[in-house]
Amino acid sequence: MPYRFVTEREDYSDFASGRVFYNAPGAPVFPVRLASETFQRGMAVRRRLGLTGRVVMYDPCCGSAYHLTALAHLHWGDIDSIVAADIDAHIATVAARNLRLLTGAGLEQRRAEIAELLARYGKASHADALQSAQRFLDRVRVCTERHAITTHSFCADATDAQTLHPHLAGWSPDFVLADVPYGQHTAWQGAHTTDDAHTPLWWLLDAMHPSLHAAAVVAIAADKRQCVAHAHYERVDHFQLGKRQVVLLLPTRQTYAPQGAE
Repeated sequence: MPYRFVTEREDYSDFASGRVFYNAPGAPVFPVRLASETFQRGMAVRRRLGLTGRVVMYDPCCGSAYHLTALAHLHWGDIDSIVAADIDAHIATVAARNLRLLTGAGLEQRRAEIAELLARYGKASHADALQSAQRFLDRVRVCTERHAITTHSFCADATDAQTLHPHLAGWSPDFVLADVPYGQHTAWQGAHTTDDAHTPLWWLLDAMHPSLHAAAVVAIAADKRQCVAHAHYERVDHFQLGKRQVVLLLPTRQTYAPQGAE
C-alpha cells in the first residue's frame, strides 16, 4: 500500500512505547505512521464533505491509548477532544494516564518520574527519554496556548449499546479510529462475542451508530479475515498494509433503533 500522506519515513523515536508514553503489558501498539496516514485519509474525507473544523475523536477499543496520544501530538490543530474506551479496566487506566500526557501537568509529572529513574539507574535510555519528555512538554505548552484537547476515558463493552450510550452522551464523535481485536494478542470480549447472527465487529458498529455525528468518519483497522461492513454505514475508502486492512466508513442518515436497545 503506497502511503498517500505520510510518504516519508519520519523519526518517531520520541513516540516509542514505554519511553515517555506509558505501556500496558500485552496490549498491542498501533504503528504511529499508519495511525497518522489513517487519520489524514479520514480528514481528507471530511474536507470532501465540506467539513473543516476540529474533530471529537473516539476509540471504542483504545487499549493503552498510545496511538491516540501520538495522533494528538502530531495533529493537535485538527483535534478538539478525545474519547477513549476499553473493556479491560486496567488497560483503560493506562489509557487515562497516556491521555494526561496531553497536558502540561501530566508531562511534568512524567518528566519527574523519568528524572528519578535516571538518577537511580543512570541509563542512557532514561536520559534519552527525559529529552523526549521535554520536547513533548515544550510542544504542549505552545499548542495549549491555542486550544487544549479535552479527554474522556472509561471502561465499557463496545458491542453493548445500553452500557455504551451513557458514556457517550453529549460527545457526538465525528471521527472514530479503532484497531479492533485480531485474535492474536487480543481477543473480542463482551456481550456479543458468541452471537451466531452477527460478528462482534458488526455489533461494535451497531452500538456506536446512534451516538455518532451525522457526518462522522469511522476508520476501522482489522485483519483481512474480518468483514468491516454494516447496513447503516457506507464504505468510502479502503487500503491494506501487511496483515492489516483499514476501512473508512460514513454512517448513513437513516434513523433506526440499535439491536437490543430499549
